[in-house]
Amino acid sequence: MIGGARGEGDALADAEEVGRRIAMAGAVLVCGGRTGVMEAASRGASDAGGTVIGVLPTTDAADANPYVTHVIATGIGQARNLAVVGSGDAVIAIGGEWGTLSEIGFARRIGRPVIALRSWQLQNQAGSDLGIVEAESAEEAVQAAIDAAGRQP
Repeated sequence: MIGGARGEGDALADAEEVGRRIAMAGAVLVCGGRTGVMEAASRGASDAGGTVIGVLPTTDAADANPYVTHVIATGIGQARNLAVVGSGDAVIAIGGEWGTLSEIGFARRIGRPVIALRSWQLQNQAGSDLGIVEAESAEEAVQAAIDAAGRQP
C-alpha cells in the first residue's frame, strides 16, 4: 500500500479501511511505515489483527508508526520506494504525492499491478494500457489487489 505522508480526510479513511480489509483477507500489509496514509493503513491492519511491514527510508526503527509490526530500516532514503512496491504481489495507491508517483512507476516497471484509489490518474501518450486499475472504494481496491495477486479472500 502506498500513499502520501500527509494524507487527510477521505484518503485517511480509505487507507484505514484498506488496511483493515487486507488483514481480514489474511494478507500482509507492506508500506512505507511512516505517517499519513501509511499510518492509517497500518492502524486498520493492526486493529484487525494483521501483520504490518514498514520499509523505512531511515536507519532508525523508532521512525516507524506505532502500528508497524515488523520494521525494515533501510537507510537509503526515497530509494526505498522500490523495496516497498517490490515486496508485495500488488500495489494499492491512495492519494499521494511525488513519492507515490515514483512508487507507481517502479511498480509498473517491475510488473506489479497497481490499483489506484483517489490517486494519480495517468495515461499513456500512445493510448496503451498502463496496467493501473482505478477503484471507487476500499473494498473494491482490496478485492482488485487480491484478484491481481492470485489470492482468495
